[in-house]
Amino acid sequence: QVQLVESGGGLVQPGGSLRLSCVVSGDSSDTFAIGWFRRVPGKEREGISCISTSTGGVRKYSDSVKGRFTISRDNAQNTIYLHMNNLKPEDTAVYYCAAAKWRTAQDICSVSVPNFWGQGTQVTVSS
Repeated sequence: QVQLVESGGGLVQPGGSLRLSCVVSGDSSDTFAIGWFRRVPGKEREGISCISTSTGGVRKYSDSVKGRFTISRDNAQNTIYLHMNNLKPEDTAVYYCAAAKWRTAQDICSVSVPNFWGQGTQVTVSS
């Protein structure tokens, strides 16, 4: 059974940074395309940062996080990271990682595509 577990959320001041981690278990993470999604109360879940399978050579970012967030993967550790810099109050949300095998970075950023989801981690940006 494939499981995804996120960690690294918390409270941070505007302009600060956080690094989220997503650990994949139950299968080799390098066969999965991984997406980071977030959900703000009252809004739909959106894909914000996505990475292709294997070496992760293709990455996709939403306009809302481009230039501030970076997605990366360490297949030896079965872990995918989301480095978040220059955080803003509007980044406050529950962040989820999600996975599907052998999909492109473009595909995995669509909320209907992933087969596996983590439980989410709260990120709050506030002074």
